[in-house]
Amino acid sequence: MNQQETILETRNLTKEFKGFTAVSDVNLRVRRGSIHALIGPNGAGKTTCFNLLTKFLVPTTGTILFNGIDITGEKPAQIARRGVIRSFQISAVFPHLTVRDNVRIGLQRKLGTAFHFWRSERTLSVLDDEAMALLEQVGLTEFADTVTVNLPYGRKRALEIATTLAMEPELMLLDEPTQGMGHEDVDRVTQLIKKVSSGRTILMVEHNMNVVSSIADTITVLQRGAILAEGPYEQVSKDPRVMEAYMGTVEAELQGAH
Repeated sequence: MNQQETILETRNLTKEFKGFTAVSDVNLRVRRGSIHALIGPNGAGKTTCFNLLTKFLVPTTGTILFNGIDITGEKPAQIARRGVIRSFQISAVFPHLTVRDNVRIGLQRKLGTAFHFWRSERTLSVLDDEAMALLEQVGLTEFADTVTVNLPYGRKRALEIATTLAMEPELMLLDEPTQGMGHEDVDRVTQLIKKVSSGRTILMVEHNMNVVSSIADTITVLQRGAILAEGPYEQVSKDPRVMEAYMGTVEAELQGAH
């Protein structure tokens, strides 16, 4: 994979906490325009990895490159301005505002304006059209005037994706996007991720093997903070080390996902 194809790269990324190595010497390369999934048993270091990439944690050693630029020393806000947006960072922060207003606030952030609720209606109505276009993209048009706290759970996750899209991410980081969902919601959100991935790059942490097998181009398996295996689903799911890492608990899932 050449430099132009690689949107995100880590070199020997390591994070230690008082004698415990949570992420160990991880060399990750995410291909531009792909859906890349990070999977692994609990405690494998997936969330720590995400926290390092978005600078919520500072690496002990190692380098993070985004579009070939070393961003290891940058602050979370700088990373976000570069277009690396993590879904929970801007999830529906205002539960008592409508769905449309939450997306408008995401759009205002992109403009670099603070939450100017008092701004002229004219300025906000410009955002209205954009907000409705985003809601249409994620299938929430009919919920535009719903107070966010009243949204069904799966639809809240769709709103999170809409507010993430409002920030115009070049690289979207999705942290367990289908966690806690029933089958119907899982299917809907999986299709939504596939749809919004067009022209973007998505890196996701996901437990659900059906989701990973159906939409991920590349899968990186972490175990005890280190990369155990990497490749397309067909290859990774047959890797004996991966099956052993999951101690058989996911073996049936891995085999039965298709």
